[in-house]
Amino acid sequence: MDMEKQTARKVLENPEFQKMAKQKALLGWSFSAVVFLMYVTYIWVIGSHPEWLKTPVSSAGITTWGIYIGVFVIVFAFVTTGIYVRIANGKFEKMTQEVVNSVKGEKK
Repeated sequence: MDMEKQTARKVLENPEFQKMAKQKALLGWSFSAVVFLMYVTYIWVIGSHPEWLKTPVSSAGITTWGIYIGVFVIVFAFVTTGIYVRIANGKFEKMTQEVVNSVKGEKK
């Protein structure tokens, strides 16, 4: 178990790992900010200009723009999360494995 702790410490102290961790954190916070801004804007429109959202899409229809915009906000959040997960589990996971392998002295 002591060997695992040493390996973990070496990985955490590795400059490449620290660089990757900063990139991953920046990406995560950026995506979070974008989704948060989307939700805040949507709520702001609901509170300040509800007439924009209650306007029917067509003169004969009953579906309003609010329905479409609300669905868009939800889908946007899912897609943004999916993009982040794909990057985190792809590029950043590969970088992490490369650092772990170099610390352990293993080749690809």
